Amino acid sequence: MPQVTAEGWVPVEPDVAFAVSQTTGEVRMRWDPFIREQHLIDADVPAKGVRTHTRARVGPRMVSEYVSYRPPTSVGMTMVTGPWFFASFGGGWRFVPAEKDGRAGTRAVWKYTYSVRPSWLRFVAEPIGQWLLGREIRARIAAWARACEDPVVLDSL
Repeated sequence: MPQVTAEGWVPVEPDVAFAVSQTTGEVRMRWDPFIREQHLIDADVPAKGVRTHTRARVGPRMVSEYVSYRPPTSVGMTMVTGPWFFASFGGGWRFVPAEKDGRAGTRAVWKYTYSVRPSWLRFVAEPIGQWLLGREIRARIAAWARACEDPVVLDSL
């Protein structure tokens, strides 16, 4: 299955970096360029087994489920329902302590794995998916990194 990955470093501890990544509502809308709308389904806080409805900025909708939720180190999700062109979609975000230029902080690695349907379309669709999802995940992790230094986001935690 194809996979796209992005990495980033922020000058905050993993618990803060993780918490920023899991913000919801207006705070999430402040920093996350990928989403147009997002909310938890029948839950007030993220946790393993909780489902999330997300509408992407470019239009497609997806219901995903947290398959792991391990603050402050990792979170994983899988698609329950989504756009017709995904046979499967999943993601994982990891956060580990890391120094950069002598400063303590957090290194984040975000990965998405997917498969395309119908199978005969994969030859064309997977390279497009690599480009498009790669661009989106890089923009998203860069926005998250900025959010980790945004006083409004940090004050909301």
